[in-house]
Amino acid sequence: MSQYLYSLAGIEARYADHLALEVDRLTITEGELHLLMGANGSGKTTLLSTLAFLHKPDCGELAFAGSPVTWTTKEVERLRQKVTLLHQHPYLFSGTVFSNVAFGPRVRKMRKLEIGSLVSELLGIVGLRGFESRNARQLSGGQTSRVALARCLACKPDVLLLDEPLAQTDRESAEILVPLITSLPRQGITVVMSSHDELLARELRCNIVQLAKGRIVPPNLGETAALKIV
Repeated sequence: MSQYLYSLAGIEARYADHLALEVDRLTITEGELHLLMGANGSGKTTLLSTLAFLHKPDCGELAFAGSPVTWTTKEVERLRQKVTLLHQHPYLFSGTVFSNVAFGPRVRKMRKLEIGSLVSELLGIVGLRGFESRNARQLSGGQTSRVALARCLACKPDVLLLDEPLAQTDRESAEILVPLITSLPRQGITVVMSSHDELLARELRCNIVQLAKGRIVPPNLGETAALKIV
């Protein structure tokens, strides 16, 4: 039986005097794909930052895996090891594609042979096998997104948070990324992805969270949408 991985109650997040997020109640189920829908400025990025434990809400309660988050430095560091956030405009380190994807496993002190095997596997999954020695700063936008996703997956997160992962991609990259992202829950990874693309929402079987002006509102995607509303 699926369990609630995140539970949010009475959450408010502000930037100066601007109320960016106001969530009365939201639950994120473990091992499923969740799609945050909404226009620019609707609160999607702020919600993702909160779920990534990068932005402490100004008020309200956030629980993870059944335990309230207290936001101590030690606790936040531990929780961030379980969650990876891929930003809308991913930044690749200088150096090779290999060194970028291998960064997380090296920090975790994985053995060299295991790192090499993992990087090769992930680059194959994102359609970039043979790109290991390429300069990471000289890739196209779509290739950059694919390398960034491979780098996230190399960290083996329990939760993958994706901020508009298809916004900067070409058609070839999108055709690779969409099936990959939708396959991750079957591998035990909880995925929360933001988008403003209603066509994408209709294509995916996922939980829809519709945001407008920082609040959760009923989605309006038509009868053809293959979704579950949370």
